[in-house]
Amino acid sequence: MDFKTYPDRELLMVSLADKIASQLRAILDREGRATLSVPGGTTPGPVFDILSDIDLDWEHVAVVLNDERWVPLSSPRSNTALLSERLLKNKAIKARLLPLYVNAPVPEERLDALSENLRPNLPISVLLLGMGADMHTASLFPGADRLQEALSDDAPELMALRAEAAGEPRITMTARVLKNAMHTHVLITGEEKKRAIEAAQNLPVEQAPIKCILHNATVHWAA
Repeated sequence: MDFKTYPDRELLMVSLADKIASQLRAILDREGRATLSVPGGTTPGPVFDILSDIDLDWEHVAVVLNDERWVPLSSPRSNTALLSERLLKNKAIKARLLPLYVNAPVPEERLDALSENLRPNLPISVLLLGMGADMHTASLFPGADRLQEALSDDAPELMALRAEAAGEPRITMTARVLKNAMHTHVLITGEEKKRAIEAAQNLPVEQAPIKCILHNATVHWAA
């Protein structure tokens, strides 16, 4: 784990956005296409705002969430809606969104189709993850109903998980997909999450799912 500390959150967001853009640009130059995977929630919003206005060959970038709550786009808890508002605008409006939600009562009904759509865009070129104070990442929550399967090396690309802390059913990338990313970044802020990610290194991955990617990750932190 490479742990980078920033003097304030504004510099963190600017520096991280610049790093992600630089890595995407290098992969686009080399391969002609790239996949960017990002978290939901409000913390990465400033990174999205900056990225949306950066000159990139966005029409050859596929953007996909790490995970999604199984709620309609009209819900205030929809990560897809937030992504559209903060990232898929300005210059980045040309990027191609790979959905992790379609209209169905439960995620299991559409899991195969969503996985089939994702598969040609793997491995992830640049992966940005968040982490909860409980040390979950994506929707790999400690205590989730199928966590062990989602952490295994032979897991499918996507799984539906349920956990008390998650609220709604979730669809999430599995640890296998996250670990195979070419570049991995974790964005955290505040002392509580700094302590959590330090503790995660010495815990079983079932108790601290973020641990599954830490060996290959750059963690970006500001108080």
